[in-house]
Amino acid sequence: MMLEPQRSSEATDENRPASPRDQRRTMSVALPVHALHDGYSDVVYVLLPIWQAEFALSYAAVGLLRSTLSGAMAAFQIPAGLLAERIGGPAVLAAGTALAGLCFCLIGWSSGYAFIAAALFLAGIGSSAQHPIGSALVARAFAGPRSLAAIGTYNFSGDIGKVLFPAAATLLMLFLPWRATLALLGILGMAAATAIFLLLPRFGAPSPAAGARNAERRVFGGGERTGFPLLLCVGMIDNATRTAFLTFLPFLLRAKGAELPTIGLALTLAFIGGAAGKLVCTFVGMRIGVFATVILTESLTALGIFALLPLPLAAAVPLIPLVGVALSGTSSVLYGSVAHLVAPAARTRAFAVFYTGTIGCGALAPFVYGFVSDALGIAVTIAVIAAVALLTLPLAAALRGSLRQASEAGI
Repeated sequence: MMLEPQRSSEATDENRPASPRDQRRTMSVALPVHALHDGYSDVVYVLLPIWQAEFALSYAAVGLLRSTLSGAMAAFQIPAGLLAERIGGPAVLAAGTALAGLCFCLIGWSSGYAFIAAALFLAGIGSSAQHPIGSALVARAFAGPRSLAAIGTYNFSGDIGKVLFPAAATLLMLFLPWRATLALLGILGMAAATAIFLLLPRFGAPSPAAGARNAERRVFGGGERTGFPLLLCVGMIDNATRTAFLTFLPFLLRAKGAELPTIGLALTLAFIGGAAGKLVCTFVGMRIGVFATVILTESLTALGIFALLPLPLAAAVPLIPLVGVALSGTSSVLYGSVAHLVAPAARTRAFAVFYTGTIGCGALAPFVYGFVSDALGIAVTIAVIAAVALLTLPLAAALRGSLRQASEAGI
């Protein structure tokens, strides 16, 4: 009789931060798991040339493999969030991580293109659980003002995986076949799934009636009704700008006379700057606010991209990591703001919607800008990418009131 009221109290006080012990447990699991899943996603870039040579693939077939993984990851985030509302985030996250790890093991036993494509599709389904559930669990553990810094740190951990996993795979393949390398990475994922299930704290869930009645309304129309849709629009434009710029940057540098080593160096500098930007801008956002940070980073992104156009190669390369800082910095404060614009009962679903929209828009952007490039040239395309980034400024201004109301309401 004494246990039921305690669980109900936990459910109704969603804005109360978790205990320090649960906060430590959440971060000690969520950060490496984020690095694992983002590492799985980007290690595919290293493997694509190997698969092309081994299976005699066309470039279209190679591109389809990458799209299969990212498309499944984007499409199944909302279902993963809905499933987490029913059976709990840790269980779904553990199952998804185990599935992703198993699929990377199975790719090592593949005999052809169709098998790899199917395994990548299933791996994408498994990884789809990571962003919405991991973000919601971190936001729940650090409810209140500290959630922005916590989610920013969580966001940054994914970039660590993007750097470490491709580098580790490349190093391992100096000594092992690619199949054995993938098997080792897959086993790591299945071990991580066990740790998730055993170590992640189980936070009290909102009552089923309240969740069923309010979750959808509060994601798209709770409180000040335009807040979350505006944030989603800013995030979609921001992610489209980032993916399109990184896609076409090598072609811009090649037009300036860069060889392949210089292009590789420039991309590395952009990724390092992006990782630093996600971490730094989290704390900048805590000091000057989300609105001011978005205005600052998006303005610097557009100005930096515009500045690259007339510069010679020797001057353009040193500017690229600074563009990377601004290019990726916005995302940290956007992710952290999701938890402040929706009710606690709707956070998992809101993160699922947010990641689906931003990742989906980022997946489409290179194709759209590719048509612009074919018609008008690479320099005009880069200029259009920078100009579109400026569309976030009026949206951020409109979002400012929603963020203020959410802060005053204590969401």
